[in-house]
Amino acid sequence: MTTGKTGITYADAGVDIDAGNALVDRIKPAAKRTARPGVMSGLGGFGALFDLKAAGFDDPVLVAATDGVGTKLRIAIDTGRVDRVGIDLVAMCVNDLVCQGAEPLFFLDYFATGKLDTEAAAQIIEGIATGCEASGCALIGGETAEMPGMYPAGDFDLAGFAVGAMERGAALPDGVAAGDVLLGLASDGVHSNGYSLVRKLVEISGLSWEDNSPFSGGTLGDALLTPTRLYVRPALAAIRAGGVHALAHITGGGLTENLPRVLPDGMGATIDLAAWDMPDVFGWMSEVGEMTEAEMLKTFNCGIGMILVCDPDMANVVSETLTQAGETVHRIGTVTDRPGVTYTGSLA
Repeated sequence: MTTGKTGITYADAGVDIDAGNALVDRIKPAAKRTARPGVMSGLGGFGALFDLKAAGFDDPVLVAATDGVGTKLRIAIDTGRVDRVGIDLVAMCVNDLVCQGAEPLFFLDYFATGKLDTEAAAQIIEGIATGCEASGCALIGGETAEMPGMYPAGDFDLAGFAVGAMERGAALPDGVAAGDVLLGLASDGVHSNGYSLVRKLVEISGLSWEDNSPFSGGTLGDALLTPTRLYVRPALAAIRAGGVHALAHITGGGLTENLPRVLPDGMGATIDLAAWDMPDVFGWMSEVGEMTEAEMLKTFNCGIGMILVCDPDMANVVSETLTQAGETVHRIGTVTDRPGVTYTGSLA
């Protein structure tokens, strides 16, 4: 092997192994904070171990979900506010898991960038740990990929992978019937979908990320980086209360596309748009883009981030359980025996 002074190194090619190792050491306390029953190993191995029996399951069925944050990352990168997108990454995965009736168990992340900025990466992974901790989900592994030439300076991408479990026979949706009540849980704004359109609307408005938000306090960039709400603990409490037949996470496709995913063939729903007040961010975007109500409803959550389909006799109990868990609950409609989603009233 060549040992001359001019020998090239991996760092000369743009990959800093020492920085990667320093990042792992820095995030170990954050990952440790998310530990839960079932975790068998820490960060640093070639794989992560999890014991389902120690987690309390007798006859478990595993459920897996994966997602990213999308072009919301562009705002985080452009504003330098990367500390909260890790929460979005977790939420987009675990909110899907709970719709199947599963309890999230563990999470893995994939962070890719052209040049590793240890400080920014640590902030992102701290956010991931925060999301995991709030969801009762252990951060047990991940991958940091430094890939020169693949990403422009300062850019990065994120992917998340969550695994959950339920006891056999407990999978949702189950038992959905005409007359079931729809309970809508308030969103914390735009969450993490439709951001290519959001960025287009901001461009049309002529505002910058640092301008004052026209619909809230603080800057526009900061307002649009409000993290996706984590519904896991309240949703699990509602499922345990009984009477929950299905849950629909309102992501890309909005109310129009996501609710039918949990309804049996031939069934639909009627939703009263006057049952909740649409957050101001959606009103602003609708005005800037002169968007139709139909387009809003099939693109954004419009203020409802999760829908629970409940037995009518249990709807009040489920609603109270969710309220006690910190959710704002709206009774927004019913399941019907006619396909498709029908709206009454109007967004306001």
